Amino acid sequence: MSLTIASLLYSPSEILLGLYPLLTIFRFTLMSVAFLSICIASCFYCLLRPFHRDSVHHTCRYLGKVTKLLGFDVEVRIPESVKNIGPVVYVANHQNSYDVFTMANAVQPGTVTVGKKSLKWIPIFGQMYWLTGNILIDRKDTSKAMNTMSITASKITKNKLSVWMFPEGTRSRGRGLLPFKKGAFRTAQQANVPIVPICASNQEGTIKMGRWNNGKIIIELLDPIYITGEDGSSVRNVANKTHALMAAKISQLDEEIAKEHKNDK
Repeated sequence: MSLTIASLLYSPSEILLGLYPLLTIFRFTLMSVAFLSICIASCFYCLLRPFHRDSVHHTCRYLGKVTKLLGFDVEVRIPESVKNIGPVVYVANHQNSYDVFTMANAVQPGTVTVGKKSLKWIPIFGQMYWLTGNILIDRKDTSKAMNTMSITASKITKNKLSVWMFPEGTRSRGRGLLPFKKGAFRTAQQANVPIVPICASNQEGTIKMGRWNNGKIIIELLDPIYITGEDGSSVRNVANKTHALMAAKISQLDEEIAKEHKNDK
């Protein structure tokens, strides 16, 4: 398992040549054991109450603690306008494989995520992901994906759920905030709920497993954004506005982290 996770972050030549230090190996081993243990425990917990609305939140509480093993702290900032807001569609920037641990710290009660249908075939993690009530979509089939948006909107309304989505559709891996797909915004429009942007400071290239202290990552939730119209242009306008706000906030958070790091030297 540790080599599997390592392969996500290092090239095959680096792994074969053993170019990452012993601390990195130790951390990957601890991370893998912790990740596997949390997934197994979550599966057993979910067998007692499968698909419960808070199962994702409870599982993420423990996944978020893994960041301590990786040598960095996570600060989550939630404005008063978002606390106890009720059902929303959260949209977050998606950076790399560490998101499963970093972003977990910001997952609120009553929240599920939307992920690829293929995730359920990953041993143990896939079963955990399904049993905790997350929504699986088939991205290869456009008609099914569109239908999933309607189903997701229906679940938001019927079960009073919030849904977490990554509108970039893929990991940015240091390329900045990528263009947004419209699915999350159409879902919010159909469910008649606001969009809540979630911005995480840069973690690409800043987390080094061979370094004891990797500093801090800030995750900040922004004020809710409402889609007032019912046409496609309203969705596009809100998507563009959200992208601009998130890009500016992420840049601000990166500057704050850089300034703190400079002062600590």
